Order: sequence, then C-alpha cells, then structure tokens
Amino acid sequence: MNGVLRGWQTSSRQPECSRVPYLPDVLTTRRDRLRSALRSERSMTLARDGMVCASVPAAAEAGREQLAAGGNAFDAAIATAAALCVVEPFMTGIGGDAFVLAFSAEQGKLVGLNGSGRAPAGHTLEALHAAGHERVPETGIWSATVPGTVHAWQSLNERHGRRPLSDILAPAIRLAEEGFAVAEIVAHYWYASVQIGRLSNEAARRDWAPGGKTPRAGEWFRAPALGRTLREIAEGGAKAFYEGPAADAIVATSTELGGGFRHEDLAQHTSTWVEPISTDYRGTTVAELPPNGQGITALLGLNILENFDPSEAPAGSGLEWHRRIEAIKLAFADRDAYIADPEHVDVPVAALLDKGYARDRAALLGERALAGASPGLGSDTIYCCAADAEGNFVSFIQSLFGPFGSGVGCGDTGVVLQNRGAGFRSDPAHPNVLAPGKRPFHTIIPGMLLEAGEPRMAFGIMGGHVQAQAHLGFVSNLVDHGMNAQEAIDRARFRYEGGRRVKIERPDLETPEGGTLGAALEARDHVVEAPPDRIAGFFGGGQAIERLPNNVLAGASDRRKDGQALGWNGRP
Repeated sequence: MNGVLRGWQTSSRQPECSRVPYLPDVLTTRRDRLRSALRSERSMTLARDGMVCASVPAAAEAGREQLAAGGNAFDAAIATAAALCVVEPFMTGIGGDAFVLAFSAEQGKLVGLNGSGRAPAGHTLEALHAAGHERVPETGIWSATVPGTVHAWQSLNERHGRRPLSDILAPAIRLAEEGFAVAEIVAHYWYASVQIGRLSNEAARRDWAPGGKTPRAGEWFRAPALGRTLREIAEGGAKAFYEGPAADAIVATSTELGGGFRHEDLAQHTSTWVEPISTDYRGTTVAELPPNGQGITALLGLNILENFDPSEAPAGSGLEWHRRIEAIKLAFADRDAYIADPEHVDVPVAALLDKGYARDRAALLGERALAGASPGLGSDTIYCCAADAEGNFVSFIQSLFGPFGSGVGCGDTGVVLQNRGAGFRSDPAHPNVLAPGKRPFHTIIPGMLLEAGEPRMAFGIMGGHVQAQAHLGFVSNLVDHGMNAQEAIDRARFRYEGGRRVKIERPDLETPEGGTLGAALEARDHVVEAPPDRIAGFFGGGQAIERLPNNVLAGASDRRKDGQALGWNGRP
C-alpha cells in the first residue's frame, strides 16, 4: 500500500435505497437518496426563458442582465465572459484567448469559433534560441501569443448577437470601475498565484497585487486600468484594442523585455469560424471544436471507451475508473503526436475519429495500467454557458492558460498577456513546433451534446489537461449512468499525471466490489496519488445547461467553484 494513501482505507458507504416511484422522469435526480455515493448536494436550477452558468455569481448576473434587457444567449455569454475577466483575473483576461461552440436557432445548426491568437512574426525558433531559451518558457514575454479574446467577442456579437457590444460590456466595465466583492475560491487562487511569483513585472503587480497584497475573500476590489481598456473596446470595438493604446502598450512592453511583438501582429489578427467535429457515443452526439484545440482528445477517449460494456463496470467500480483512465491515456498519446494548427499542418482528424481505429486502440486496454504520455501543462481557465427561449445554446471558454498567463502586464492597460506559446514544441520535426503566425496547441475546449440534430446540453470543464479527461467522465456519467448534469459535474474525478501516475479526488470511496477506490486502482498497477488538501479546483470546474424534454432549461454549476446557475423567467 502506497504511504500517501493512508487514511482513506476504510469507508462507511451504505447501499443505495430503491428509487422513489413518484419522482417524474423529466429530470432524473438522486436528491431523494441521501446515502447514494452519486448524489449531488446541489439541485439543478430550473427556468423557462433563459439560463446562464458561470464560476463566479457576479459574472452569471452580468449574463442574465443581457437576457432581461432583451438580449439572446450569445449576448449573455459574451457579457459573462467579459465580467469574468474582471472578477477572476488570474484565470482569464483580455490578454488571452477564447473558443465558442454554439447552436444557432436561426441557422438551425452548430457553429464554431476559434478565437485563439498566433505567434508574433518575431517569435521564430531561431530567435527563441538566440534569446537563450532551449524551448518556449512557461512564463515571460516569449511564452505570449497574440490575444484573441476581444476579436472573438466582436466576431460572435456581429454574427449572432442582438445587443450592441457597448451594452454587453457595460456590466464588466461597472465591475472594474466600481468594484466587486472577491469570491472565496477566487481569493485563494489569486493569493496562491501571486505567492508563487506569477506576476513577473511591475505593471502586472501594480494592477493585480497593489502594495504587494491580494484581496481576501469578501474584500472589495477595483480594477480601474482594466476598466479604462474595456471602455475603449466598448466605444471603439476590437480595433480600439488591436490598434489603440492597448496595442501600443503590448508592443512597447514586448520590446522592453526582448520579445518579438510588432504592431502588425495585433492589427492583422482575426478569429476563424470553424466546422465543429463530433462523434456518436452510444446514441448521443458529442461535439467539440477541431484542432488546434484538444477537443478531439475527448472524442478519441469516448470512442475507445464505447468498445466496453458499461454494465460490466458499475458506477464507482474500480473497473469503471480503470477503463476511463486507460482510454484517456491512449487519447493523450494521439493528441501529443498529431494536434497542431491545421492552417500549417495536416491533422488527420477523420482518421483519428474512425470507429475502426478506436477498436484497434481499445484492444490495447487490458487489466493493468499502461505507461502513458505526459498530459501537458496549464490549468487557469474560465468556462461559462448560456441558453435562451429561442433555442440558442452557447458553450464559451476563455483563458490565460497558466495563473495570470505569462505574468507580463502591459503599461497602464490592465492587460496581462497569456502564456499560450508554452503550448508550442521546440522540435523542428514536430507538427506543433513554434513558427510565426502559427496557433499553438490549445487545452481549452467547449462541449455540446445533441440528439437527432437538436441541442441537448452545452457543457464545459476547465482545468488545462484535466479538460479532455473530465469531458470523457462527464459524458459517460450522463449516458452510461443516467445522471443529471449537476450529478455528473459534481461526481469525483481523476487527474492523469503521466506514466502510471493518477491523482484521485476521492480515493477513500468504497467500490461496489468492496474496498476503497484507491486500493482497487493500485491493484491494477496505477500509481495513485491523493489530492492536495487546499487546491479546490485541482480537478477543474464545470458548468452545464440542459434542455429537458418539456423545454425547461436546467442549469448546473460545479461544487468546486464559487459559481452559480442563474435562470431567467421573463416572458409575459
């Protein structure tokens, strides 16, 4: 028995009660089963006319404000994401990237937006080495890429929004200028990010740790510099960001720090409308965005998992967890070999998603843990989603990558640049090698479930490399075990760490076979590690909105975050 696992070797889990017959079938729930290991401590939020889910309540309220003012789900999602740049600033910001997967009721189809930025023209492999780096560093100006978030907001607003961008950004501006009360988990991560030195220059420290201190939970905090930049965007659109004072500050900061940003890198940036990719998992369509993001990784894992009968591995069993972990290991190996910017290299998406290929990969999965690939870096991301009475569903994810991204603040703008360049490789033969104008491998992935071509659920779970493995577990919880979205989000997760190492959120859980989950996985040669005590979001944080058969919207918000699902019932 591994010493780190002591203390969870016994359990008092009781058998589940039989299902209460009077509960309706519109929304499945285990809230009536107090002893169920699969029970969530939260009920889903229910509403008729709209729903917004976010990791901080103030941001969800910004989205609901748009619905109340006559906006649609696209307006609500942008407003929520913008507000999160203010109230969760180590996770996301206007110096980062965004991806959107949405169902447009007007068009009657799924649409995708890649709002990720590219490497500056001056960031060549040769220049990287000349600057003294063997590989792209995790922080600093050489880890930064062009910010894509602001252009993504405008692109989404122009094509699918109803309200002016200036109105949509008003709540975020208000939060920045007038202030907000810092949420509990936000305060914890904010402090931890600064303590480990993630703010690398004076501009970043001045804005986000004034006086060397971070705000405590419940403390009122203002971000006036970010408020001014958001106001410039509200008044002048994306051009005000990419060609205005913020662009000047980014280029000046880059030059000062020896980076390669030029004005044309910013002025020429564009978002890209893309065709979503999908797979069928036991009759449910699971949709993701194509590379350069890792959404295909979740689909690869699900395709592998589909080859095994879920009735053989009941929920909570060691076999269920083993199969999920091994499926994502194999998916990570393909991810690391192939995913790159499809505008620069050929990514064999169709071949990777072929069901025959999945059967061949599944044949490698045995009774013992395989040694696997490295899962990658990054963890600091926000996810939000929105839906409205018209049938629009928006799955929206936005990120700086690591805590406060590159750590590089830019002048008096409140902008901290992301560190997405750390997703590049330095091997010239690898498809994801650093190159000017190229998008790096990306971890952030919004998800969507459809049935018969109609949207059933918008969902996402942030957390760097946790995302693909959490998507796999979430979908399996829904499809294989009939959980509702809140139960599926709240259920314990794993975090694959490379080789045979895996962190288990609740290794003390008792399995149906008897004994603890940690012991069951160790018996299959997994190297099980208990989670750290104080990292509440170590296993990511998710949100989801489901449309029930009676067209009621059901929202779920992860117990691991400060978040909230807010419904809107505004029709007369």
